[in-house]
Amino acid sequence: MTTLNRPGAPDGHVCGIDTAMEVIGGKWKVLILWALHEHPCRRFGELRRLLPGITEKVLASHLRELEADGVVHRVSYDEVPPRVEYSLTEDGKRLNDALRPLAAWGRERPATRGGGEADGPGPVVHAPVTDVRPPGTV
Repeated sequence: MTTLNRPGAPDGHVCGIDTAMEVIGGKWKVLILWALHEHPCRRFGELRRLLPGITEKVLASHLRELEADGVVHRVSYDEVPPRVEYSLTEDGKRLNDALRPLAAWGRERPATRGGGEADGPGPVVHAPVTDVRPPGTV
C-alpha cells in the first residue's frame, strides 16, 4: 500500500509516527513482520501458512513493499525448484522492537474492557422517558 506523503514538512512527514505508518500501514504488514520475528528466515508458502486469511497476491505485494522499505530481506537461490527466503533486516528488527509495546497493549486490552476505569467512562444508557406532568393534567 503506497501512501502519499502529507504536506507540512519538506519530506511530507509531520512526525515519526507518520513515517512508521507509511511502512507498516495496512492490515497485514505488522503481522508479516511479527511472523518473521517469531519464525526467522521463512519461505513464501511458510509465511502464508503462518498468516491464515492472507491471499497470495496481498502477501507478495506486501513483501515487495516491505523489501523496498528496507525492513525485509529477500534471498533468491538459484535452484530448481526456485527457492526464496524472507527475513528481517536490522531495521526490521528495530521496527519489531518498537511494535513490542503495542503488542503488549493489545494482549492486555481484552482484560481491561470489562468496564474498568482503564477504558474511561462506560457506555451511555438511556432510561425510558417517563411522563413528568403533574397528575390529573392532560
